[in-house]
Amino acid sequence: MQTEEPTLTRLRVVRWMQLLTPLMLAWFVWAAAVAEPRFGLTGTRLVVVLATVVFVAGVFGRNATAELPIRPAHAVFVGAMLVSSVTLVAVQPSGPGSVAVLVAVLCAATALMPVRVAVPALIVAFVVLEMVASITGQDFGFLAVLAGFAVLFGALYLAFRLAESQRETKRLLAELEAGQVALAEAAGLAERQRLAREMHDVLAHSLSGLSLQLEGARMLIAEDPSDPRLPGVVDRAHHLARTGLEEARRAIGMLRDDDLPGPDRLAALAEQFTRDQAVPCDFVVSGEPRPLESEARLALYRVAQEAMTNVTRHASPVRVSLRLAYESTVTRLIVEDFAARPPVVPDETDGYGLTGMRERAELLGGTLSAGVTAQGFRVELAVPA
Repeated sequence: MQTEEPTLTRLRVVRWMQLLTPLMLAWFVWAAAVAEPRFGLTGTRLVVVLATVVFVAGVFGRNATAELPIRPAHAVFVGAMLVSSVTLVAVQPSGPGSVAVLVAVLCAATALMPVRVAVPALIVAFVVLEMVASITGQDFGFLAVLAGFAVLFGALYLAFRLAESQRETKRLLAELEAGQVALAEAAGLAERQRLAREMHDVLAHSLSGLSLQLEGARMLIAEDPSDPRLPGVVDRAHHLARTGLEEARRAIGMLRDDDLPGPDRLAALAEQFTRDQAVPCDFVVSGEPRPLESEARLALYRVAQEAMTNVTRHASPVRVSLRLAYESTVTRLIVEDFAARPPVVPDETDGYGLTGMRERAELLGGTLSAGVTAQGFRVELAVPA
């Protein structure tokens, strides 16, 4: 409602101006016809007639082309108004030429000049015309008419400037709304990607371990249903299923940042790996621990989790090393396995494993490197301190 009210006011002003234009032009023609030299078909009288006709035609042409995208035609009509009005001032000093000049200058200012130039130009034109009218002996009534025209057309000029400002405001508001929609869409996409990474990391870790435990249980049952190792395998499978379900619920529910896993859970992750895989996993922390942003804390845990899942799926290690180093500029995580046989390099096109790790690192402005070593496979993550 606040935007529509000024628009309605401007439309009323413009409508009244359009209705008054024929009346003002009628007064202009009458004033030119009765002033000396009057209308005629020869000499100066003919020049007065032609200048009057050209000015009236210029006004109608200017109004007709004011809203057109093709500006040269508009400029031609405004130029005709300027030339004809100056001609009237020169050949008919006692006529309405001064008013015509003021109108022409106003139209030129609104069409061709920026506001900071147009307003001073109008003021100067009005003062000069008042001085010319006084010097040439124009009576007080004519000066009052000149001032009235100045006020009238000044109001018209301000009305059009208001319309232009409102159009610019609407354009900026539309751009702002479009920007907000784009930001919302980008935020939604980023959130979906985050959820996809979380679900992949959680499920890949828990389901891979669960699959191995169940495969071991199947083999034990096939060999000897009474094997005493079978209950332990089933218990580990049950533990993996329960842990995976809990972490999946946490990822879907998107709990508070302080509820998300971080470096403080790496020791438990190493212990769980040792217990479930029966492979030693040593965890070492170096440097002075410091608080980290929630996304950095989560990235350290998820990358460690994914790297150890890849160890379970693709390697036959005799030992795994998990190291966390708090350095001066970065926090570095290294997961390295030492295999009894050459490792199988994880395929980045198969799932989201290494790709997801790199995405986490890039989002934080960090780096992730992964590759085969002389003894196994190594994953190294560095996030800014």
